[in-house]
Amino acid sequence: MTTEIEEKAIGRFSVNVELTNNDDRSNARCGYIAPERVRSMKIRGVVDSGATMLVIPESVVRQLGLETKGTTKVRYANGQTADRPIARNISLKFGGRESNFDAVVEPSRNSALIGAIVMEVLDFVIDCGKQQLVPRDPNQIITEVE
Repeated sequence: MTTEIEEKAIGRFSVNVELTNNDDRSNARCGYIAPERVRSMKIRGVVDSGATMLVIPESVVRQLGLETKGTTKVRYANGQTADRPIARNISLKFGGRESNFDAVVEPSRNSALIGAIVMEVLDFVIDCGKQQLVPRDPNQIITEVE
């Protein structure tokens, strides 16, 4: 487990995010389950611009009842590789913004890892000096197109 002191030493920092089983949310919207049965939780997320995807602990997959489908090969900072399952249809909410993502499932993690794809979709940039995520435009998400 990476401590907050270690995170700052290597240029990473933490934010609190809310993760929700989006299938539960859809089922509640259609009346198949009661809204209070939608599984959701808050978790610490380590922001790392060197990471690509959202990565979540295996324990979160179990708690939220997320579907896993398929695998992906991951490469760690030390060069080692492993095959990991992919959890599907997770809603991530942070800073008043929300979107759905797939996530790599890591068995030994205690926190989420917030990679570049999450930051890009939610239109956040890293303020290195303040060690925080800030929206490029505080009023709306802006999507770049050519």
